[in-house]
Amino acid sequence: MALSREVLRRLEILLGPERVMTQDVDRLVYAFDSSFEASLNRYEPDVVLRPQNTAEISAILKLAWEYEIPVTPRGAGTGQNGGAVAVRGGILLDLSGMKRILAYDLENLQVLIEPGLVHAELNQALKPQGFFFPPDPGSSKMCTLGGMVSFNSSGMRAVKYGTTREYVLGLEVVLPDGQVITTGGLRSRALKSASGYELTRLFVGSEGTLGVITKIRLKVLPLPEKRGLVLAAFPRVEDAGRAVIAVFRQHLTPSAIEILDDSAMQAAMAYKPGLTLPTGEALLLFEVDGSPADVAYQAQRIAETCRGLASHVDWSDDPQRVADLWEARSLVGAAASRVKPGTTRVYDGEDICVPIARVPEALKRIRQIGRENDVVIVTYGHIGDGNLHSAPVVDTRKPEEVEKAKRVVDAIHRLALELEGTTTGEHGVGLSRARYMEEEHGPALEVMRVIKRALDPKGIMNPGKMAL
Repeated sequence: MALSREVLRRLEILLGPERVMTQDVDRLVYAFDSSFEASLNRYEPDVVLRPQNTAEISAILKLAWEYEIPVTPRGAGTGQNGGAVAVRGGILLDLSGMKRILAYDLENLQVLIEPGLVHAELNQALKPQGFFFPPDPGSSKMCTLGGMVSFNSSGMRAVKYGTTREYVLGLEVVLPDGQVITTGGLRSRALKSASGYELTRLFVGSEGTLGVITKIRLKVLPLPEKRGLVLAAFPRVEDAGRAVIAVFRQHLTPSAIEILDDSAMQAAMAYKPGLTLPTGEALLLFEVDGSPADVAYQAQRIAETCRGLASHVDWSDDPQRVADLWEARSLVGAAASRVKPGTTRVYDGEDICVPIARVPEALKRIRQIGRENDVVIVTYGHIGDGNLHSAPVVDTRKPEEVEKAKRVVDAIHRLALELEGTTTGEHGVGLSRARYMEEEHGPALEVMRVIKRALDPKGIMNPGKMAL
């Protein structure tokens, strides 16, 4: 929809012309995120706004409500599901400038922040004080905390520490009509509450469809004293899945368990030629943390448990060695396309989550899907909670390759549902997985729509997402 001169004039009065962007090049910059869906289309907003505080956002939404203008909140644009693109035009709210740490309350294990703060910047600020925010996404140096809350992100340490949802104590939210509310208690600094409906968790994971998050009260934890890492290579990918189950049966809880299949290992070594990894169909990285004695005990137990299935086992609690071993995992996302020159890694079908006991089956079936469609699939991810990231690698310049990718990602999503899992473990629904919502949720989807209509009867908040 094209915005009227009157609306643009009122927006410029509100924000100043420099923060109201209508030029073609500005709108084009915001027409994409990291998703395959957005790369195939072009979702340009009519105007991009860069608010700096809650009052400005409230005024913008009151105006949007009056004229029934779609509003799409956006952080860093690193999302992989099309969740932060303006499908129906209208206003795109760039919240990346709202990035302050508003208050430290470390005696009460919490901080108050703005949504545009980048994840790594929060942990850099907390580290000298001996604290950290545990959810650990692979995009830590880019993604914003507001985006993490909106999509309930997690990452590598979710197996022990859980997802973003477990750390959000309260939110300031601007509702679609411009009203500002605070969830979790107006003045509360408590770490838990049983007072009223749990509105905080309603907005966590709502993907900007119910309102705009403007402040976040986050729980933080003391940094562990020591970290250690176990590396285990397996001749068969199924054995890696069995090793994870065996470790849990030993009553051990690593802080992270990551998997790289053989194509992921090849990609990492191609990206960084000096990197040497053991051979096998799969590589597991088990991280443990705690006191030095506990780290050594857990690492040794995990190594012993893996030896019956693995072809190579190594462990260390030396900080530099741990950092070196993590390097392979950190390279994979960027390196996936190196396994096939001239191709691009597709961000779709990349975030399924299945029951841990069915991980071995999922790994085998994903490889089969790739063979059947003649598509290389690089698989890695957070195997400790069943969250697998599969990266189809194709030449997106060729229509036939794009069609292959579409078939592959559809098969991967449907595999997740067949194996009693979910189409998304941490990246969210957005556009990419909206068509699976009915099958995944059944009648519960209509309850979600009822909530959406109750809070946003005009349907202006991030329309076209989540099948709402």
